[in-house]
Amino acid sequence: MYSEKVMDHFENPRNVGEIENANGIGQVGNPSCGDIMKIYLVVEDNIIKDIKFKTFGCGAAVATSSMVTELAKGKTLEEALELSNAAVAQALDGLPPKKMHCSNLAADALHAAIKDYQEKHKSA
Repeated sequence: MYSEKVMDHFENPRNVGEIENANGIGQVGNPSCGDIMKIYLVVEDNIIKDIKFKTFGCGAAVATSSMVTELAKGKTLEEALELSNAAVAQALDGLPPKKMHCSNLAADALHAAIKDYQEKHKSA
């Protein structure tokens, strides 16, 4: 049912945890399935220097959270904003149709964290 990459990111998730001094935080949830994702960013010179996540949800939700952090780390904010739900699923070699909403949450959480950072750091 799940690809080897999905299973690897579920069993060995990357970038799990909280960043105490995060300068961008995004949280999204899906009430129909109960999944909740929170992403923490440290942005320096428009680059995502550190990124961590906390996810409450199914294996696919954990795997997509892990993958989106791997895809976004080291990217500019503009590059990270271009990461789509489809790109997250593709990077995991696909997800079952019933679990595609999990990849939507991962990209949405990343975008919410970036928007939070941008709101906090608007030029005066």
